[in-house]
This record gives sequence, C-alpha cells and structure tokens, in this order.
Amino acid sequence: MKRILFLLILFAWFSSSDIFSQQSTTIPIPKINVDVGTADNPKDVAVTLQILLLMTILSLAPSIIIMTTSYLRIIIAFHFLRNALGTMQMPPNQVLAGLALFLTVFIMNPTINKINDTALQPYLDGKITLDSASTNAINPMREFMLKQTREEDLAMFISFNEMPKPQSRQDIPIFILIPSFVISELRAGFIIGFFLFIPFLMIDMIVSSILMSMGMMMIPPMMVALPFKILLFVLVDGWNLVVSSLLRSFA
Repeated sequence: MKRILFLLILFAWFSSSDIFSQQSTTIPIPKINVDVGTADNPKDVAVTLQILLLMTILSLAPSIIIMTTSYLRIIIAFHFLRNALGTMQMPPNQVLAGLALFLTVFIMNPTINKINDTALQPYLDGKITLDSASTNAINPMREFMLKQTREEDLAMFISFNEMPKPQSRQDIPIFILIPSFVISELRAGFIIGFFLFIPFLMIDMIVSSILMSMGMMMIPPMMVALPFKILLFVLVDGWNLVVSSLLRSFA
C-alpha cells in the first residue's frame, strides 16, 4: 500500500508539472526592440524630428510656464512677504506655489481662452494647419507679455542683438521678448517686495528700540516682534490686500 501511495503521489506530481509547463508556454512574453538604421524616406526623418521636438517642449514646459506668465511676479511677492513676516517656513513652499499657480490661471484666463478659440479648437477640427495653430497660439501670449514689458528692457536686448531695429512692438522676435518680460517681472516683483517689507521693518525697529531701552539684550527682537507682525497682518486682512494688489498690477 505504501508503494502504491508513493507511485500515485509521483504520478500526480509529474502530471501537475506538465500542466504548469504547458500553461507557461502558452503565455506570450512581449519583446521590445530598439533599432537604429538608415531612413530611406525623408518623411521618416521628419517624423523623428517632430517627436524629438515634442519631447523637448514637454520637458521645458514648466520653465515656459514660469517665464511667460504672471507666475514669476506672484511667487516672488509671496516669498518676500513670508520673509518680511519672519515666519520661516509658514506658509510652506507648496502652499505658496499652489496659490501662485491658481492666481496665474485666474489672471491668464482671457489669454488661455483666446488660445483655445483661435488655435487649439480650429486645429482639432482640422480647419487650420499646425503652423497656423502655433502662430495663433503665440500671438495672445505675445500681447500679454508686451503689456507687462518695459521699453527699456526691450531696447537693451535689441541693442545687443545684431538685427534691424523693429518698426513696431509686434515685430519684436519672441527670443527677445521673453527675456525682456522676465527682467520686467523680476523688477516688478522686487518693487512689491520692498513695499511689503516697510511696515514689518518698522515693527522690528520699534520692538528693538523698546528692548534696548529696557535693557533686555538677551531676548531676540525677532521673536518678540513676530506676534505683533502676525497680528497686524491679520487685522488689516493682509492676504486680501496682497492678492488684490497683485491682481491690479496686471490690469
């Protein structure tokens, strides 16, 4: 009986192993090949270059959004505000970046609608070509950046570039307009940061003078002034004032 039982166990083992092997052979395993060869058709090269260009644009999309929208001025003003309050990492960077992003969408909403109406939807409907869609998409962004760019910054980049002087602002190339816009936004952000620092700096000076007159040299003035700065910011509804001032600066 033991021998019969042992033979039955061996038979069941071999039969199950055959089933597993048959099942494993029926499952297809995908094979991926990356071949580098010669292109006989010029269209193959054009498609490859378009894919590379699209990948490059996608990788640079965050930088393009930061450098061509209102995001730069807003995030600079928020960081100056946090440094003026002296609250260190409060609000966190994620909160400031998220608020700046949504304010950017709010400010850029008319420009986004123009791009959607004149470039994206006509291209998806097959009414215009890709070149026309790209041109129609750049024009609203150009109008927005031209409104926020100083003539001094445009003149500086034009003077350093060996090109004929543009007859109008619409003739300015995009590679000159973008750095001029960035410099103008940095200047505007620093100006807003300067005005944000003044009231909080006055509180720091008053608290420091009081502590010096009382002989409290060992108490950090920043620690004592921080509750008063937060109280002042809350009483004057500071976030409403700052955000409304930023929105009016783009009007």
